[in-house]
Amino acid sequence: MDEADNSDSPESPGVPAEESADPEADPLEGLAAREGWRVEGSAARVHYSGATDRYSIEYYAPSDCTLYWKVPPEDAGETAVPVGRETVPDPLRERIREDLAAAGIDPAVDDRSL
Repeated sequence: MDEADNSDSPESPGVPAEESADPEADPLEGLAAREGWRVEGSAARVHYSGATDRYSIEYYAPSDCTLYWKVPPEDAGETAVPVGRETVPDPLRERIREDLAAAGIDPAVDDRSL
């Protein structure tokens, strides 16, 4: 994973984004303050692109869990599919756990099975 797929400001997953959010604040607001995250209702989403792979990662506040989606190339006309965490590159998983922790969310939720 080389950079966030975000027109606002791309960032490498190994580079810390912004400073930690206020732990007393809403966790979704904390994620929204992180590089590339967007909040929609009771969920937050971020997109990442690597050399050949694209992912969408979603955090769902009501169930306190994360989901990883593999996103096909834009010109493929296919649909994103959920993928197992063991198939996601470690640097991306580490970045997601860092973002969760900075937003006041226990990063262990990223290890939960659905």
